[in-house]
Amino acid sequence: MNGVSLGRMKVKAGHLVRIDVELRVKGGDVIESSKKTGAVEYKHGGGQMLAGLETQLEGMDVGETKSGVIPAAEAFGTEEAQPKMSIPRASFPKDASIEVDARFEAKGPAGTPVTLSVLSVDEKEVVARVVHPLAGKDVEYTVKVLAVRPPPPPVPTKPPAELLDVEPDPESAP
Repeated sequence: MNGVSLGRMKVKAGHLVRIDVELRVKGGDVIESSKKTGAVEYKHGGGQMLAGLETQLEGMDVGETKSGVIPAAEAFGTEEAQPKMSIPRASFPKDASIEVDARFEAKGPAGTPVTLSVLSVDEKEVVARVVHPLAGKDVEYTVKVLAVRPPPPPVPTKPPAELLDVEPDPESAP
Protein backbone atom coordinates (compact mmCIF):
# COMPACT_ATOMS: atom_id res chain seq x y z
CA MET A 1 0.00 0.00 0.00
CA ASN A 2 2.84 2.42 -0.75
CA GLY A 3 3.86 2.55 2.91
CA VAL A 4 0.68 4.34 3.95
CA SER A 5 -0.90 3.10 7.17
CA LEU A 6 -4.67 3.25 7.35
CA GLY A 7 -4.85 2.49 11.09
CA ARG A 8 -7.78 3.52 13.19
CA MET A 9 -7.82 7.00 14.58
CA LYS A 10 -7.58 7.30 18.36
CA VAL A 11 -9.44 9.77 20.58
CA LYS A 12 -7.25 12.81 21.25
CA ALA A 13 -7.58 16.53 21.91
CA GLY A 14 -9.19 18.50 19.09
CA HIS A 15 -10.71 15.49 17.34
CA LEU A 16 -14.45 15.15 16.79
CA VAL A 17 -15.69 12.06 18.62
CA ARG A 18 -19.01 10.22 18.46
CA ILE A 19 -19.85 7.88 21.34
CA ASP A 20 -22.60 5.78 22.83
CA VAL A 21 -22.59 6.51 26.53
CA GLU A 22 -24.49 5.77 29.69
CA LEU A 23 -23.84 7.79 32.82
CA ARG A 24 -25.48 7.01 36.15
CA VAL A 25 -25.08 8.06 39.73
CA LYS A 26 -23.05 5.26 41.31
CA GLY A 27 -25.58 2.62 42.29
CA GLY A 28 -28.48 4.86 41.28
CA ASP A 29 -30.36 6.69 38.56
CA VAL A 30 -29.33 7.13 34.93
CA ILE A 31 -28.12 10.68 34.23
CA GLU A 32 -27.67 10.34 30.48
CA SER A 33 -28.10 7.49 28.02
CA SER A 34 -27.49 7.31 24.27
CA LYS A 35 -30.19 4.64 24.20
CA LYS A 36 -32.69 7.46 24.86
CA THR A 37 -31.05 10.46 23.17
CA GLY A 38 -28.90 8.97 20.41
CA ALA A 39 -25.13 9.05 20.03
CA VAL A 40 -23.24 12.00 21.52
CA GLU A 41 -20.81 13.95 19.31
CA TYR A 42 -18.35 16.42 20.80
CA LYS A 43 -14.91 17.99 20.32
CA HIS A 44 -12.48 16.13 22.60
CA GLY A 45 -10.81 18.49 25.03
CA GLY A 46 -13.30 21.27 24.27
CA GLY A 47 -14.92 21.27 27.71
CA GLN A 48 -18.24 19.88 26.45
CA MET A 49 -17.90 16.58 28.30
CA LEU A 50 -17.22 15.69 31.93
CA ALA A 51 -13.47 16.08 32.44
CA GLY A 52 -13.25 12.66 34.10
CA LEU A 53 -14.99 11.00 31.14
CA GLU A 54 -12.68 12.72 28.65
CA THR A 55 -9.71 11.40 30.62
CA GLN A 56 -11.09 7.86 30.29
CA LEU A 57 -11.74 8.28 26.55
CA GLU A 58 -8.25 9.61 25.75
CA GLY A 59 -6.42 7.16 23.44
CA MET A 60 -9.39 4.84 22.86
CA ASP A 61 -9.89 3.31 19.40
CA VAL A 62 -13.07 3.27 17.30
CA GLY A 63 -15.12 0.24 18.39
CA GLU A 64 -13.55 0.09 21.85
CA THR A 65 -15.81 -0.09 24.92
CA LYS A 66 -14.93 0.86 28.48
CA SER A 67 -16.74 0.97 31.84
CA GLY A 68 -15.77 2.35 35.21
CA VAL A 69 -16.39 4.97 37.88
CA ILE A 70 -15.55 8.68 37.68
CA PRO A 71 -14.82 10.08 41.16
CA ALA A 72 -17.06 12.98 42.19
CA ALA A 73 -14.22 15.51 41.98
CA GLU A 74 -13.73 14.66 38.26
CA ALA A 75 -17.45 14.43 37.46
CA PHE A 76 -19.62 17.27 38.79
CA GLY A 77 -17.15 18.32 41.49
CA THR A 78 -17.30 18.27 45.24
CA GLU A 79 -19.61 20.60 47.11
CA GLU A 80 -16.61 22.55 48.40
CA ALA A 81 -15.44 23.20 44.83
CA GLN A 82 -18.76 24.70 43.68
CA PRO A 83 -18.94 28.46 43.00
CA LYS A 84 -20.03 31.04 45.57
CA MET A 85 -22.31 33.99 44.99
CA SER A 86 -23.53 37.01 46.92
CA ILE A 87 -27.27 37.59 46.96
CA PRO A 88 -28.90 40.76 48.33
CA ARG A 89 -30.74 39.96 51.57
CA ALA A 90 -33.72 41.83 50.11
CA SER A 91 -34.09 39.03 47.52
CA PHE A 92 -35.32 36.73 50.26
CA PRO A 93 -38.68 37.09 52.02
CA LYS A 94 -38.38 39.45 55.04
CA ASP A 95 -39.62 36.77 57.42
CA ALA A 96 -37.33 34.03 56.04
CA SER A 97 -35.04 32.56 58.67
CA ILE A 98 -31.68 32.48 56.92
CA GLU A 99 -28.87 30.83 58.84
CA VAL A 100 -25.44 29.45 57.99
CA ASP A 101 -25.77 25.91 56.54
CA ALA A 102 -29.43 26.50 55.52
CA ARG A 103 -30.27 25.24 52.04
CA PHE A 104 -32.61 26.76 49.46
CA GLU A 105 -33.73 25.39 46.11
CA ALA A 106 -33.39 27.77 43.15
CA LYS A 107 -33.17 27.76 39.36
CA GLY A 108 -29.87 28.33 37.57
CA PRO A 109 -29.50 30.61 34.51
CA ALA A 110 -30.59 27.81 32.17
CA GLY A 111 -33.56 26.93 34.40
CA THR A 112 -31.86 23.88 35.88
CA PRO A 113 -32.41 23.25 39.59
CA VAL A 114 -29.59 24.18 41.96
CA THR A 115 -29.23 24.21 45.70
CA LEU A 116 -27.95 27.29 47.50
CA SER A 117 -26.03 26.44 50.66
CA VAL A 118 -25.71 29.49 52.95
CA LEU A 119 -22.12 30.25 54.01
CA SER A 120 -22.68 33.63 55.69
CA VAL A 121 -25.47 36.12 56.22
CA ASP A 122 -25.78 39.71 57.42
CA GLU A 123 -28.43 42.43 57.09
CA LYS A 124 -27.33 43.32 53.53
CA GLU A 125 -26.28 40.09 51.82
CA VAL A 126 -26.30 36.34 51.85
CA VAL A 127 -23.22 34.49 50.60
CA ALA A 128 -24.12 31.03 49.34
CA ARG A 129 -22.49 28.21 47.46
CA VAL A 130 -24.30 27.20 44.24
CA VAL A 131 -24.37 23.41 44.52
CA HIS A 132 -24.98 21.27 41.42
CA PRO A 133 -27.49 18.50 42.23
CA LEU A 134 -24.87 15.85 41.36
CA ALA A 135 -21.95 17.47 43.23
CA GLY A 136 -20.24 15.02 45.54
CA LYS A 137 -21.56 11.96 43.68
CA ASP A 138 -19.41 9.37 41.91
CA VAL A 139 -20.59 8.59 38.37
CA GLU A 140 -20.56 5.16 36.72
CA TYR A 141 -20.00 5.15 32.97
CA THR A 142 -20.14 2.77 30.04
CA VAL A 143 -18.91 4.18 26.75
CA LYS A 144 -18.29 2.90 23.22
CA VAL A 145 -16.36 4.95 20.67
CA LEU A 146 -18.33 4.98 17.41
CA ALA A 147 -16.25 7.40 15.30
CA VAL A 148 -13.24 9.71 15.51
CA ARG A 149 -12.50 12.41 12.93
CA PRO A 150 -9.71 14.96 12.80
CA PRO A 151 -10.78 18.54 13.36
CA PRO A 152 -11.72 20.56 10.28
CA PRO A 153 -8.97 22.85 8.96
CA PRO A 154 -9.06 26.36 10.38
CA VAL A 155 -10.88 28.97 8.36
CA PRO A 156 -8.35 31.55 7.15
CA THR A 157 -8.98 35.03 8.47
CA LYS A 158 -7.35 36.63 5.39
CA PRO A 159 -7.46 34.70 2.15
CA PRO A 160 -4.13 34.34 0.38
CA ALA A 161 -3.82 36.82 -2.49
CA GLU A 162 -3.43 34.05 -5.09
CA LEU A 163 -6.92 32.77 -4.16
CA LEU A 164 -8.48 36.16 -4.84
CA ASP A 165 -7.55 36.22 -8.55
CA VAL A 166 -6.96 39.99 -8.41
CA GLU A 167 -4.90 41.82 -11.01
CA PRO A 168 -2.69 44.62 -9.65
CA ASP A 169 -3.79 48.15 -10.62
CA PRO A 170 -1.02 49.50 -12.89
CA GLU A 171 -1.79 53.10 -11.87
CA SER A 172 -1.18 52.41 -8.18
CA ALA A 173 2.14 50.59 -8.74
CA PRO A 174 5.23 52.46 -7.43
